[in-house]
Amino acid sequence: MSATLLILGAGSDIARACAHRYAREGYALQLAARDPASLEADAQDLRLRHGVEVTLHAFDALDLAGFAPFLDTLPALPNVALCAVGTMGNQAESQRDPQAAARVMRTNYEGPALILGMLAERFEARGSGTLIGISSVAGERGRASNYVYGSAKAGFTAFLSGLRNRLARGPVRVITVKPGFVATRMTEGLPLDPRLTAQPDAVAEAIWTAQARGRDVLYVKPVWALIMAIIRALPERIFKKTAL
Repeated sequence: MSATLLILGAGSDIARACAHRYAREGYALQLAARDPASLEADAQDLRLRHGVEVTLHAFDALDLAGFAPFLDTLPALPNVALCAVGTMGNQAESQRDPQAAARVMRTNYEGPALILGMLAERFEARGSGTLIGISSVAGERGRASNYVYGSAKAGFTAFLSGLRNRLARGPVRVITVKPGFVATRMTEGLPLDPRLTAQPDAVAEAIWTAQARGRDVLYVKPVWALIMAIIRALPERIFKKTAL
């Protein structure tokens, strides 16, 4: 039997690239999104191009009560679960509107963390599995330009680290992915430096390689590890003067 990959937030550009990368290796795919019907064309393309089984599932990261029924109705417990759920939101709107801020925080942290935690319990009971969470370098230090989004990603990164530490002596693995800038619909129109920006296909390839090599934390472009180390090291009195 082929291995199975579950993708949560399967409509994103990174998720689509990962679906194709894993399908090339023969993985069956479970694609989950709020509107699974919107994924039908992608599913058909994956079936035709790679000859793999693809199923579509409704999943809302804000519907906590629906998490257990969602997992219970999957055709099989996946071997790998990739969480690509996320939204950038708008910092100015989040500053003004607590409900907007709550959506950003819940979508980027609460929902992804809790569903991966539930999957971890099921993987642990089975005795195998890999959990992959797409976080962000934005979570490494609070910056004025996106601190609501960044704070949620910081929480998600910390959750993945703690979950990995708890499961370290067993057969379940946890991988944290920090892509840096990625050329996607979410970042379209932003002035991104091409030297620091990855394409979705490159992110998918890096994730596949990280899983194969047993990596714990992945910076898709290694330069981001250096950049964030410098940013983290700045004294607060200096960091407050930056325009990050």
